[in-house]
Amino acid sequence: MRDPSIVLAVLRERGKRNLPINRVYRLLYNPELFLRAYGNIYGNPGALTPGSDPNDTVDGMSLRRIEKLIMKLRDGTFEWKPVRRAYIPKRDGGKRPLGVPSWTDKLLQGALKMILEAYYEPQFSSHSHGFSPQRGCHTALAEIHRTFTGTNWFIEGDIKGCFDNIDHQILVNVLARDIHDNRFVHLIAKLLKTGYMEEW
Repeated sequence: MRDPSIVLAVLRERGKRNLPINRVYRLLYNPELFLRAYGNIYGNPGALTPGSDPNDTVDGMSLRRIEKLIMKLRDGTFEWKPVRRAYIPKRDGGKRPLGVPSWTDKLLQGALKMILEAYYEPQFSSHSHGFSPQRGCHTALAEIHRTFTGTNWFIEGDIKGCFDNIDHQILVNVLARDIHDNRFVHLIAKLLKTGYMEEW
């Protein structure tokens, strides 16, 4: 198997040039990709939070578990598990819904995220600071400080239920336009349809 750094660099280059990609699903057969995803996830706050399957946790993580996941991906028997829905308090007293997947699903999502970020990140606006690696509130504020010198007022807002109301079919169509690999696109489409377990 090829080093994930090389594969992700190739995807990044194709993304920069807006070229479609194909044969992406087979990248999920690389154990090194999952080890890298594990490294990215493990240190995050909440990484140890149990998901919808109490028997599927980070405890006992091993190469054998990764190989079993890859086997299910290869033979088409992998199924996403419903996500456990938890509610975290907001500053205004309300609650924000949070989906907590099983550990195996979280690991696969981490691998998918690396692939999609490598390809799409070069295509995103350089002025976008949300949900991007090495970007966030602080980089947005620094850009505002540099470029909005004559502006006196800013209005902050929140689109209520934004993520709950995104049309998943539009997302799948965008993926299918850019990623010419039905198995890969179908895997993500199935993830988007998985659903939640409210009472856990």
